[in-house]
This record gives sequence, structure tokens and C-alpha cells, in this order.
Amino acid sequence: MIRRGILWLSLCLAVTCTYAQSKQYKVVNIGFYNLENFYDTTHQQGVNDYEFLPQGQKRYTGEVYLDKVKNLASVIKDIGTNISPEGLTILGVAEIETRGVLEDLTQHPLLKDRGYEIVHYNSPDARGVDVGLLYNPRHFKVEHSAPLPVELPADAAGNRHKTRDVLWVKGNLDGQTLHVLVNHWPSRLGGEAASAPLRAIAASVCRTLIDSLLQQEPDANIVVMGDLNDNPTNESLTRVLKAGGDQQKLKAGELFNPWVSFYNKGIGTLAYQDAWALFDQIVISQNLLSKKEGQFRFYKANIFKRDDMIQTSGRYKGYPKRTYDFDNYAGGFSDHFPTFISLIKAIE
Repeated sequence: MIRRGILWLSLCLAVTCTYAQSKQYKVVNIGFYNLENFYDTTHQQGVNDYEFLPQGQKRYTGEVYLDKVKNLASVIKDIGTNISPEGLTILGVAEIETRGVLEDLTQHPLLKDRGYEIVHYNSPDARGVDVGLLYNPRHFKVEHSAPLPVELPADAAGNRHKTRDVLWVKGNLDGQTLHVLVNHWPSRLGGEAASAPLRAIAASVCRTLIDSLLQQEPDANIVVMGDLNDNPTNESLTRVLKAGGDQQKLKAGELFNPWVSFYNKGIGTLAYQDAWALFDQIVISQNLLSKKEGQFRFYKANIFKRDDMIQTSGRYKGYPKRTYDFDNYAGGFSDHFPTFISLIKAIE
């Protein structure tokens, strides 16, 4: 039985599982979605957005833009509704050009009733793409937010590559303090191995804040999410961020990464040359695994994909249905599938 915002689960309460009793839970869904080149149609000074202008090579017209807004809104509306009818309480996003595109998205008729509010800061990324956060203020109250710069070293020619900031948002989730870090780590341009140190730097920005938060409050509730451009088993996750997939083997201060098991089964969120990768991850601190009375705890992780979000023909058959096939508008959604986790709290 599912009611608005409430999940009923049948739990075995006896050790021998000789009987079961229904318990009532409050559910919160937290998601991440790379919105794939979600630009507006006007030039932003100092940004290389010429490709995504009406006169650009992709012919990114107002009609294309509005269609993309509608498509993205239709996906966000449905994420998590199989767990709770309220859908997502918190959604981190990547590859957005301005706050304005998020305003258009949240005001679309498919999403307007949710009342999502926005946290966004402009990043120094050369392509002008940022990260952001959408949240339902009925359940999550923002108390503090800040961009955390990711300073990358200069290359051999002395050029310093600029990348996305990490977005830190602290808020109150129905009476429980929650820290959310939204990321879009440096890409694999130039090769996975050559670019790995850049992602390690981004991971270290997160880890530095996490260490500080845990030092002040060992039971801090922390969620790290984003397009990390690395898989769950890469060193940026395992060594720098200190995230592991086995709850029983986590050491003090380490994070739980539920996506390790997905990746080990060959399940991913994006594909390249017929190989699946799982870059879109949501990682949590250990306190969100505990079954403390009156607090949210991790229930499950999901990759969201509807049939219409999957390419059915051509070179990308089986992949996420993207917005463009090279310079031809494909009418899709994103080249990434969104991910989300569900947290539950028993209602006594």
C-alpha cells in the first residue's frame, strides 16, 4: 500500500522470520541527472557556447530548447515515483549553462506543482556549464550553500584549465541535517590515465570538506553526487574519496558507494563504443546506513530509465537517447541515465 510520501514495507521482525508485520515509513528520494548540454539560446559573454546558438552548427533554436525543457521535465517528474508518489525531494544536476534554464525547467507545467527551488552558482568552466541543485522546500530547507573551487594545475604551455566548482548545500531534511555535495569532475579528454590526476583533485576537494564535517560531527549525514567521469572502482573514488561498496568492510570516516555492485554486474549510466560506464553516482556517509530511531537511512539505489529514454536504432542503439546525433537534433533527453537513492524513516 502506498500513500502520498509514505511507503509501506513488510519487514520480518522475528529473527526466524516466522511472522511479518507492516511498518510505515516516510520516504525521501535523492537524485542526480546530467542534463547534457542544457544551454539557453543566447550567447553568454566569455563562454564558448557558440555551438548551441540558433545560428550555430547544431542550429539550437528556441523550438529545440523548449522541446528539451519538456523532455527533461517529463523525466524528472517520473524519477522515484515508483517508490514515493512525491518523486524527488532533492535533485543534483550537471551541464547547465545558467540559472535561467533551471527556472524554465522548474516552471514547466509538468513540474510546476512540485514547487522546486534552486541553488546555483556560476562556475569558471570554459564551456559555461555548471552544477546545480533542485529541492522541494516542503521537505528540505536550505541553511547554507557555497561553491567550492577545484583548482587544477597549469599544463606544459602554462595554460590553466578551468573546471566546475563543487556545490555544497547544507539543509534540514524533515528535522535532520543533511550535507549535499554536487559534482561534475574533469572529463577524460586526453585519455583516462592522463586525466586521472585532475579528477583526484576534484575528489580531494570533497574529501577535505567531508573530513572537516566528520571531525565536527562524527555522525554527519553527507551525500556526494555527480557525474564523476570515473567508475566506482577508480582510485578517485576508492583512494581519494574513500568510498567502498561493502558496508561491512568500511572503516571509520569512509563512505558507502552503492554503485559498486551495479558496475561489477556491467550496469551503467552511459555508454561509449559499446562499453557501459557508471559515472553518475550518489555516495553516502555511514550514518545514513544506521538504523537509529527517528532518522533517515539508506533503503536502495536505482538507475532510472523509461523505454522512450533508450535509443532504439542506429549507432547508439541501446544507449541513452541523447539530444543530438552529432549535429542532428535527435529529440532525446540526455546521454546519461539519471540515478537516485531512497532514504526511509520509520513512522512510530
